[in-house]
This record gives sequence, structure tokens and C-alpha cells, in this order.
Amino acid sequence: MTNDMPELPSPRPVAARRIAIVIGAVLIGGVIGYAGIYGIGGLKGNVSGDPACRGAVDLARKLAPLAHGEVAALTMATTPLRLPDLAFEDADGKPKKLSDWRGRTVLVNLWATWCVPCRKEMPALEGLQTKLGGPNFEVVAVNIDTRDPEKPKNFLKEANLTGLGYFSDQKAKVFQDLKAIGRALGMPTSVLVDGQGCEIATIAGPAEWDSDDAVKLIKAAVNPVAAGL
Repeated sequence: MTNDMPELPSPRPVAARRIAIVIGAVLIGGVIGYAGIYGIGGLKGNVSGDPACRGAVDLARKLAPLAHGEVAALTMATTPLRLPDLAFEDADGKPKKLSDWRGRTVLVNLWATWCVPCRKEMPALEGLQTKLGGPNFEVVAVNIDTRDPEKPKNFLKEANLTGLGYFSDQKAKVFQDLKAIGRALGMPTSVLVDGQGCEIATIAGPAEWDSDDAVKLIKAAVNPVAAGL
């Protein structure tokens, strides 16, 4: 008697195909997980940052020996980072953006009247602006009080701090924008930015900005050639 039933395929190829599918899924999942943690740049050797900001990282490396004494808490940039185009208002309520300072070195500072270290730091920021402020450098101190808009203005007036330009963001979005890139962990926060809007250094907390240490470092950041860097 003949057997007209077709022969069943060997189970091995099926099992092998299933194993291959499982392995493939695991590998794909691993790649997606890696990309999620490190970003797509991680698939390309974890190269990150804005290439146009590499000069700021190079400058930060040269400035690092100057980050001592009163500015020892500065964290120098090690990855090319262009800051978000922070938006706020000037004393007249007119909109301003960080990009308005392109071509100038800027010390962006976030402060509030409810922040005691911020209030204590303001005279030093004004001192730095008085010493170095000009066409190539400016302290841009942005107040983030969200309630009474007159309170920070009155504070500056009563403290006779008239040398700083007044900038504000009553929604405190500038803080959230910097926090989103890991550059605002508390108050006050200051970021030294080059003329391309790239991070040179960041500090979480106050500093004696009008000290000799700070002035020397800022001068070198503004004009590295003159500083011999």
C-alpha cells in the first residue's frame, strides 16, 4: 500500500527560522534601546553636539587653567553645545532673544528676588559689567520672578544696581529651556556663551564675578589671542 499523504517538513528548519527571528528581534530591540539612550549619534560613534560649536569647546579647554579661585566652580564645556535661542523681554517690555547678542561674548545669568544667593550675587555681576561691558561683552541677567513684575525692579533700584541691563521672563521659560539641556540645576545659574551662541562654561550657584580671577577668565574668553591662548 502506498502512502499518498504528503511528507511533513522536518521540524528543524522551522525551529531554526524561529530562533533566527527571535535573535533578530533581540538585536533590533538592542539597537533601538541604544539609540534611545545615546541618541542616533550613538550609532555613529556617539558623536554629538553642534559642529559649529567645536571652537567653543577648544576655547573652554584653553580657559580651564584660569577656572580657579573665585571661579573654580565653573564647569568648562567638553561637548559642542549651542544654547536654545532664549527668549525674554527688556526693561521696556520689548522681546529679546539670545541671538540678538550674536558676535559678542555673553554671560547669561538667571536670577530671582526669592533666591537669596542671587540677590547677593547681583553686585558682583554689575561689577563685572562695569569693568568689561562693551561692544564685545555683556552680562545678560534675566530675572524670572513670576508674580510682581515691579519687585525685581525695585530691588535693583534700592540696591543701587543701575549698571546692569534689565531683562525678565515672567513665565520662567528660560529656566526650563536651560534645564532641558542640563544647564539649569538650581538658582542662580550662569552660562558663558561665545559669539555663536555656543556654551563655553556653566556654573550652578553664585560666583564673585568682579574678582580678579573672574575678570581674567572673562577677558581671555572675549579675546583669547590677547590673553596668549
